[in-house]
Amino acid sequence: MIKEDIEFEYLVKSVSEDPRCQEMKQYIQHSDVTTFDHCMDVARRSFRFVRRFHIKCDEKALVVGAFLHDYYLYDWHTYGDHLHGYHHADRALINALRDFEIDEKVQGIIKTHMWPLNLTRVPGSREALVVCMIDKIVSAKETLNRPKEVKK
Repeated sequence: MIKEDIEFEYLVKSVSEDPRCQEMKQYIQHSDVTTFDHCMDVARRSFRFVRRFHIKCDEKALVVGAFLHDYYLYDWHTYGDHLHGYHHADRALINALRDFEIDEKVQGIIKTHMWPLNLTRVPGSREALVVCMIDKIVSAKETLNRPKEVKK
């Protein structure tokens, strides 16, 4: 393992190993990717992005916020909320506030990660902007890399 991977694992461990976050393994995010794996990928890629481009930021807030950005804990495919894209950031924030001690920066990351879909929730920090951007890239990759259905 390289030093950067060890540092990332150290930062994400406080949330990723929590039993409540393990619940995210039960829910599918996009295609066949679980919410847990999606959030881990967003957190890891956000961390690598700031390191590669030497962006000064609060790396702990970045990683924790990225990991908790979709901490809504339900199957959005069957939940019945057709406006999930607009509402799930609120549910993720409520859950994160209930289960973890998170600061305002982490709260902002979770709350604004769906910009520009939620036009009035503009990312207010470098960390929030990075997570918002990386989430869009990861979500597009997951959605476009769906397994092809077998024709009969």
